[in-house]
Amino acid sequence: MSSGFKTDILDTVGRKLGPYVLLFGCYMISYGHVSPGGGFQGGVVLASGGMLILLGCREDRIEGVFPFPVLGLAEAFGFLIFLGIGISGILFAGFFLASPFDSAAESKSVIPWFIYMLNMVIGMKVGAGVGLICIALLQKS
Repeated sequence: MSSGFKTDILDTVGRKLGPYVLLFGCYMISYGHVSPGGGFQGGVVLASGGMLILLGCREDRIEGVFPFPVLGLAEAFGFLIFLGIGISGILFAGFFLASPFDSAAESKSVIPWFIYMLNMVIGMKVGAGVGLICIALLQKS
């Protein structure tokens, strides 16, 4: 990234506001099963919070703040978990992403936990994926 984009204001705002954006992204993922939001929206907010922090970093510190290989592993791991949950739905309930719990044993508390788990996995995958894209774009500019 060109050093002309780095200013003290951008650095200060990124360091002060970035953690709050990350916290809001975690909130959106965590409460997506009962309110608007969810894994995809929360993951994008997480990635934008990370990018806000990275905008104030020096170019040589970008890799140290959010390591590229770790984000790549998080995205791949999120995909594998999501696929495993989907396949468990096929094995136990007969169709993809069905709740693998016995329908007779399902109560009002089981379904929200299943959706919560899906939101967490999707948030991790989307946040890591969008973060990877943004970091790649920041390094190319």
